[in-house]
Amino acid sequence: MQPQIILLKEGTDSSQGKAQLISNITACQMVADAVRTTLGPRGMDKLIVDQNGKSTISNDGATILKHLDIVHPAAKTLVDIAKSQDAEVGDGTTTVVLLATEFLKQMKPFVEEGVHPCIIIKAFREAMQMAQQIFQDANRHLKDDFQADKRKILEMCAATAMNSKLIHQQKDFFSKMVVDAVMQLGELLPMNMIGIKKVSGGALEDSLLVAGVAFKKTFSYAGFEMQPKKYSPCKIALLNIELELKAERDNAEVRVDNVAEYQKVVDAEWQILYQKMAKIYDSGAKVVLSKLPIGDVATQYFADRDMFCAGRVPEEDLKRTMQACGGAVITTVDGISASVLGTCESFEEKQIGGERFNFFTGCPNAKTCTFVLRGGAEQFLEETERSLHDAIMVVRRMMKNDAIVVGGGAIEMELSKTLRGHSRNMTGKKQLITAAIAKALEIIPRQLCDNAGFDTANILNKLRQKHHRGDLWYGVDINAEDIADNLRACVWEPAMIKRNALTAAGEAACLILSVDETIKSPSSGNDGAPQMPVGRGIGRPM
Repeated sequence: MQPQIILLKEGTDSSQGKAQLISNITACQMVADAVRTTLGPRGMDKLIVDQNGKSTISNDGATILKHLDIVHPAAKTLVDIAKSQDAEVGDGTTTVVLLATEFLKQMKPFVEEGVHPCIIIKAFREAMQMAQQIFQDANRHLKDDFQADKRKILEMCAATAMNSKLIHQQKDFFSKMVVDAVMQLGELLPMNMIGIKKVSGGALEDSLLVAGVAFKKTFSYAGFEMQPKKYSPCKIALLNIELELKAERDNAEVRVDNVAEYQKVVDAEWQILYQKMAKIYDSGAKVVLSKLPIGDVATQYFADRDMFCAGRVPEEDLKRTMQACGGAVITTVDGISASVLGTCESFEEKQIGGERFNFFTGCPNAKTCTFVLRGGAEQFLEETERSLHDAIMVVRRMMKNDAIVVGGGAIEMELSKTLRGHSRNMTGKKQLITAAIAKALEIIPRQLCDNAGFDTANILNKLRQKHHRGDLWYGVDINAEDIADNLRACVWEPAMIKRNALTAAGEAACLILSVDETIKSPSSGNDGAPQMPVGRGIGRPM
């Protein structure tokens, strides 16, 4: 009798084979069910409540996946790949999840019938390469095909991105703001140079775009109300210095023999603080911003000298102010020169709703801007911010690469039709797998129809007929409950987003199909040893 060999630690959970592969596919389908109904202009929202009771209302796929606490390892893999789509291009997360799970769903019967995953993956990769080539041929380049104003085209793409969001009723208003914001950035189009501030109250149309930096008034001490609230023009000192009296007894031990010596210590503290403030005043700066606190003595000192100050400014806002207005964040007041001071044409503190905001406009290096969003509930404002983020990412992609494809399921139907045609010239299992992939691509127009409550079978049949005749730009028309030429209807999306979504979905499907065993180690820590009761003394009777 052969001796039993124990390879893995006791308690390790191992499952493998066909059943494990089918289990992984089923888990991924459950992830898709969580975001399926959010796709398209008629998509529904999800209300997610975390363990602290905070609620989030969103139909943004990336946000929903981020808030879901998924424990299944295969489903986690799918979510991570979908998140990479959001990080790379900023939109299309729901599309990745739907396409990947539909690919897996169509492959499930082949797995159950015993087709080896390697055969499926090989056919899959060939089909994906073919689809990418078809995709490349279907791209339209704006500069070649359209003579319209570039700005107008960017607004249309931004409006398409917002069409499925909570703010779709105001898409014309916000699309202009988004294009203005992106056009104000530098050549590299850095996302961190666009600030978004939210103020509860008012209507969405009260939102505004500031060509410069704006941030909420920071905590202030007595004397702040005496400071001027408007300068034109002004110099700005950006500090990383604490201008506050600090009791040295908290930081050091000072031994004194009499009251006079103690008074000298106190006087020295005051002297150091006044010397710092005098050097800042002598530099000619009118606005003083610091990352660290500015105390009541300094606030009153600056107010008496017709200067404005703000302490505890968030680092993000301080950096954006520096990049917009010039200058540098300094950590010492010795030798402050004009070269380290920022400048702007206008500084003003204004009331926005129930908040006070500091506005810096007319900046010499004006490669930054700030959205000040108005609206009702906090959750509504957060969803508006997420919607604008997606639209901004879409416009950035269009600025870098002007290739577009037509939305509304048109490009997916064209890919499906062409792949189905190629499959007829194949033989063996590859033919069936390619045809299944072609069918899976129809999930996007199908889900658009399902979410809008349309007759899905009727509309898909019309689309198949149109694409078979060569009308490759026909997609779902949500408004008319029919099909339409979405190229003329200006339902456009950056080709980069769709191409990345297709690639990510294909990679996710291949990765999950290539896993045939899951090994889950037991929780480490005490290596299975029994834990001692907490709070009981050793040797005492229990």
